[in-house]
Amino acid sequence: MKTSNYVFRLALMAALVLPGAAVSAEEPDVVKPEMYFTDCWTGPCFAKDPDVARFNNKYLMYYTTRRETKGIVVGIAESDDLVNWTKVGMMLPDAPYEKNGLGAPGVIVQGGKLHIFYQIYGNGPKDAICHAVSEDGLHFERNPENPIFAPTGDWTVGRAIDADAVVFGDRMLLYAATRDPGMKVQMVVVAGAPLDSGFGRGAWTQLHDGPILKPQLPWEKKCIEAPTLVERNGRLYMFYAGAYNNEPQQVGVAVSEDGIHFERMSDEPLLPNGKPDEWNASESGHPGAFVDTDGQMYLFFQGNRTNGKDWYLSKMRIAWEEDKPYLVRPRDGQVFRLR
Repeated sequence: MKTSNYVFRLALMAALVLPGAAVSAEEPDVVKPEMYFTDCWTGPCFAKDPDVARFNNKYLMYYTTRRETKGIVVGIAESDDLVNWTKVGMMLPDAPYEKNGLGAPGVIVQGGKLHIFYQIYGNGPKDAICHAVSEDGLHFERNPENPIFAPTGDWTVGRAIDADAVVFGDRMLLYAATRDPGMKVQMVVVAGAPLDSGFGRGAWTQLHDGPILKPQLPWEKKCIEAPTLVERNGRLYMFYAGAYNNEPQQVGVAVSEDGIHFERMSDEPLLPNGKPDEWNASESGHPGAFVDTDGQMYLFFQGNRTNGKDWYLSKMRIAWEEDKPYLVRPRDGQVFRLR
């Protein structure tokens, strides 16, 4: 493995945590959350699509960032407390199919290794999901069968982005977003693979000939994307992003008994975009759910208040009232409930 082609250790990236930085010099009074992470290494601050794992006794966050003018890549940050993060590396293009970019990582620890499912980017309808595995969370070995999944059927253009994987029963379920043949409407698709399969291209079976969730509600507009799953009491809860970026994008939740058929838990978003003076006034989007070793759950998400000129990451705690999730904002304890 060519380590230098996979991850660069960047000791000076500690400055990118920015726990108390203002969005811009012109807006010093913006209300910021407890966790407030971004990546300004290549210019405008840009950190999107977060997902977190506890691996080798440390917290690792994987996210999408920019690589100068060479497209998007996966950034890697480390934390001891899930609040303050230090950038420790990047997963850079290392194969021809990644030359236009890679991002939107979904991570899961399985079999003592960290698995990352990510999308190749910049290929339009041919974007697809890839897989790699790591023994330290920093250096990754690509699956030789990459790309490993893209949906099929006359209902989809065949594109796959925004991967998330979860173990449910005796198999791995892989969720992704796809679009209709006209590339207008974003929807969610699911596939399954045996846990001992290696997760190569031939291991995955698309589990439904059609979307398992598509936009229907006014706030979802023409987009449902970024599905992220947690299991609780034998059911799967999907937190998802509704509407395209800054329309505004907001976070909803749906529940399933089998991982295929989902029912929305509300007609309104669980996590809306922020107020005009808050850091996420333009959107609260692309969630990533994380279950810690003590069972505590967190929802990481992206936001901004500049209509996409910069991007930041934060989190809230997922709490439960019987079978209904709600969110607790660490900064002030405000609760966000299903309506």
